[in-house]
Amino acid sequence: MKNLKILMTALIAGLGLLSFTAPNHDHNGPDKPKTVSKANKGYEVGDEAADFKLKNVDGKMVSLSDYKHAAGFIVIFTCNHCPYAKKYEDRIIELDKKFGYQGYPVIAINPNDPSVQPEDGFKQMVERAKQKGFTFPYLVDEGQKVYPQYGATKTPHVFVLQKEDGKNIVKYIGAIDNNYDNPKDVSEYYVQDAVNALLKNQPVKMQKTVAIGCTIKVKK
Repeated sequence: MKNLKILMTALIAGLGLLSFTAPNHDHNGPDKPKTVSKANKGYEVGDEAADFKLKNVDGKMVSLSDYKHAAGFIVIFTCNHCPYAKKYEDRIIELDKKFGYQGYPVIAINPNDPSVQPEDGFKQMVERAKQKGFTFPYLVDEGQKVYPQYGATKTPHVFVLQKEDGKNIVKYIGAIDNNYDNPKDVSEYYVQDAVNALLKNQPVKMQKTVAIGCTIKVKK
């Protein structure tokens, strides 16, 4: 009898321990793992991209909402110092000239912290835009708040957006084309093909590629 009482006591204690350590369940169902916010992991194709308000090299503030008649945007995170970004500057200008009047203007954003890379300071941005004859806004991501939202990791890194019911929907993410070094050797024009498809109301075949370039400079 004594052994039976000991066994019963151990069993009750064990059940109590189980009820204490079991995960809580509310009326909505089992607990779900925590998800990473969009601001941390960036956008995926099909996501709505938030608008922003950033300073242009002319000193004026620019937002996507300023472009009332745009059908979409070619948002490119780029900078002054990066060799990859420099290689693409002329091609970025050509993209804006080709698609800007068709409703898909280029919006360039410098995401780098100038205290880490002084060549990417605002004064240097103004000089670079004038020197190259940029036909598009060249914005500074002061405080580095916009590039993490998009999930940009390189310069250059492209996000093609299309306006749908007043929302800017991501349609393509990645590189400009498949040869940063020499435009004459390009065989796949990712951004160009994506925008051409959107202009024809067709789906984008290549929706995501790996961006090739310099890492975004952040103060440690």
